[in-house]
Amino acid sequence: MTSLPEHPPSPISEDDRDTAVQRLQEAYAEEHISHEELDERLHQVLTAKTRSELVSPLASLPEENAGTTSTIAAAGGRIRRRGPWRVPRMLKVESAFGRVYLDLSQAVFEHPVVDIELQLGTGRAKITVPRDAIVDVEGLHTGWKDLLYTPRRRSGPGGPRIRISGTMGFGRLKIRHARR
Repeated sequence: MTSLPEHPPSPISEDDRDTAVQRLQEAYAEEHISHEELDERLHQVLTAKTRSELVSPLASLPEENAGTTSTIAAAGGRIRRRGPWRVPRMLKVESAFGRVYLDLSQAVFEHPVVDIELQLGTGRAKITVPRDAIVDVEGLHTGWKDLLYTPRRRSGPGGPRIRISGTMGFGRLKIRHARR
């Protein structure tokens, strides 16, 4: 009798594949790998079926640029970002008691996929995303109140993908698409 593996291999998502391709292209542009290595590694990434198969082609690449992660934190009070501002690849928002308002409708997106990690205690949070954005809230855990978000019926191509994860304590998160 054979036993089942404790952790079956997790399938690769298109976002994982896109991120791996982007890392390889950046490594080639910065001359960390040759054209032949790029071709070989791209083939491995594009034919990978599980996440574990991405380890080998990404091995020996320099770490991702740490400058693409930003943290906004406040124990109390208000966190507010609006108008034209650059959205980093990874944004961490931490607030124990205050309100959070992120308006991404006029923001500049330099990455096709943006991760926003929320660590909120009490207080409300509101995020306004661009009209054509695709929002993924699978990684968000709400404690006391539910998330208020209605996905758009039709999303135009070319909008950013915004993945929201983290933990909400007693507050409520409201996400809406910009009207224009």
